[in-house]
Amino acid sequence: MSWSVFAQNVNSAVDEIIHREMKTRRIPGVQIAVVQNGKIVSSKSYGLSNIQDQVAVTNQTIFPINSNTKVFTGVAIMQLVEQGKVDLKAPIDTYLQNLPVEWQKITVDQLLTHISGLPDMLKLFDPVTGNIGQSRTEDAVFEKLKAAPLEFKTGERFSYNQTNYYLLGKIIEKITHQPFADFFKEKQFDVVGLKHTVFGDSRDVIPHYAPSYRYRSFFDGKKSSRDKLVNDYYEFPDFSRTSAGLNSTAEDLGNWIIALQNGKLLQKQSTLDLMWTQGKFNNGTATEWVRGWGIAKFRKKHKAIGMSGGNRSVLLVYPDDHLAVVILTNLGGSAPEDFVEEIAGCYIPDIIKADPLTYLRKNLQKIGFENAIDFVNKEKKKNPDFSLQESELNNWAYRMLAVGQNKEALNIFKLNVYLFPDSWNVYDSYGEILLKTGDKNKAIEMYQKSVELNPDNDNGKKVLKELQNSKN
Repeated sequence: MSWSVFAQNVNSAVDEIIHREMKTRRIPGVQIAVVQNGKIVSSKSYGLSNIQDQVAVTNQTIFPINSNTKVFTGVAIMQLVEQGKVDLKAPIDTYLQNLPVEWQKITVDQLLTHISGLPDMLKLFDPVTGNIGQSRTEDAVFEKLKAAPLEFKTGERFSYNQTNYYLLGKIIEKITHQPFADFFKEKQFDVVGLKHTVFGDSRDVIPHYAPSYRYRSFFDGKKSSRDKLVNDYYEFPDFSRTSAGLNSTAEDLGNWIIALQNGKLLQKQSTLDLMWTQGKFNNGTATEWVRGWGIAKFRKKHKAIGMSGGNRSVLLVYPDDHLAVVILTNLGGSAPEDFVEEIAGCYIPDIIKADPLTYLRKNLQKIGFENAIDFVNKEKKKNPDFSLQESELNNWAYRMLAVGQNKEALNIFKLNVYLFPDSWNVYDSYGEILLKTGDKNKAIEMYQKSVELNPDNDNGKKVLKELQNSKN
């Protein structure tokens, strides 16, 4: 097969996946970029950037990237590590003063990998608008944070937390003697030539900006029978934007990944390797995160490192395969992390099978989700390494539930119960979907099993009580 024919086949396959997912998830607009062997080999746009005015997405359309901002913060910290100005093992009171006593011995690395135990800044924000109510100043927010207790002993657990990256921003500013936004621009945006990457939120006027949308079914204190597409307003206070304040294009992110891997942003390969290595809990086991990056798939083949943001954007790098995929959307809840590896598989087909969840999803779309248990059993016999994780199945099923794929979600919750019969949480989740689909008796059975396995499952006990009262 000639290269041109191969490229046409790949482009056609990518288009098919994107169009299918846009239809299923009701995504208005999508932008993707694929990096292969140090070059952007595909940069494509689909659908509408602005629904109100029917403005099409172009390759210059700028999307919020939400928590993907954290990978830029991770690189900024690693640049300072490389310069000898930051020690990952150093307590943060080496760089910051006037911290609560129980914060002082938290290390920079524990911030990067979300095992600090710090109270989460996000809990001070309004859950609807994302703003911080009356406590609009940084000083007011910081004083509230300092007064709150640790959520757990530092280094004992993982908990995704915006306070960690706020403090990393303060460390950057203390060491560089400049606002973190200026440091990012000077040491990353300008170095790579990122013309469409800017800090901002819904309050800012950004040229070529794609408004954000979300489906909601609760309005003015009432639940609607159908969900409705609405404008998604959000604020990221300027002092918190090291965690979720950037906007960009897929091409800009693709070029940033190229620069990261070819030594323009980090001078030593060893620094990049360190960033893409998992941290350690107090007991020596590996953390879920690498430094600044929340997706870490350390498998036998096709290792992948990446990040997702706002449940609407994702980037995934395959270091050993010299491949990366970026997907940006303007719909909160679109979860492109579900299909990013399928896009990668258009370029390197073996990637599909390397990720059990992607392989399962692709096959169930062909044979039907009701065949999930049979498919997994057959695959396990053929491939002993085929292993699915309870949490990833649970999260995937909930994402399908959120976009109205109730039948598909039901079968994945059922699969999770089959695979993990000793987990109280899978029975609780299965009971929830059974209730949604009208099978009350089976739901009661699942909640009873969940409470039996975990007597502290207060949610299960509450639901059981309500169900039993409704039967009387």
